[in-house]
Amino acid sequence: MRFLGNIEAKTDAKGRAFLPAIFRKVLQGASEERLVMRKDIHQQCLVLYPESVWNEQMDTLRQRLNRWNKDHQRVFRQFVSEVEILVLDGNGRFLIPKRYQKLAAIDQDIKFIGMGDTIEIWSCRVADESQMKPEEFSSAIEELMTLG
Repeated sequence: MRFLGNIEAKTDAKGRAFLPAIFRKVLQGASEERLVMRKDIHQQCLVLYPESVWNEQMDTLRQRLNRWNKDHQRVFRQFVSEVEILVLDGNGRFLIPKRYQKLAAIDQDIKFIGMGDTIEIWSCRVADESQMKPEEFSSAIEELMTLG
C-alpha cells in the first residue's frame, strides 16, 4: 500500500469527511476494510492506519517493550487505548470524533496527506504552518541523502 499526495477537503457539520477516492482505491486494492485513527505522536494531526499496518506497528512496539516494566506498560497502554476504529460508510465517509477534532485543531477545512502506508489528516491552517520552507527542505534532503 502506498498513499501519496495531498488532497484538501471539508468536514460536514457532524464532523464527517469523505476519504479521497484515490486513497479508497488503495485500500480496496489491498482488501482493507477497517482503519485505525489516532493522534500523531509528534505533530498536531491525526493518522489513519489501515488495520494491517496498525497491527504491524502494535506488534513492533510490543516486541520492544517489557510487559513486566510498569513504564513500558504505560507507554503501550497509551499507544493502543487512544485510538478509534473506523469503517467507511457506503459513500466513503467516516466520522472524526469531536475529541480528535480538538486534538488536531480541525475545523471544517482539512487536508489528507498520503504518507506511504498511512494517511494524515490535518487542519489546513495547521498543515500550512507545519511545512518547511523550500530552502530548509532542500538543505534537509541534501544532508540526509549525502550521509554515508
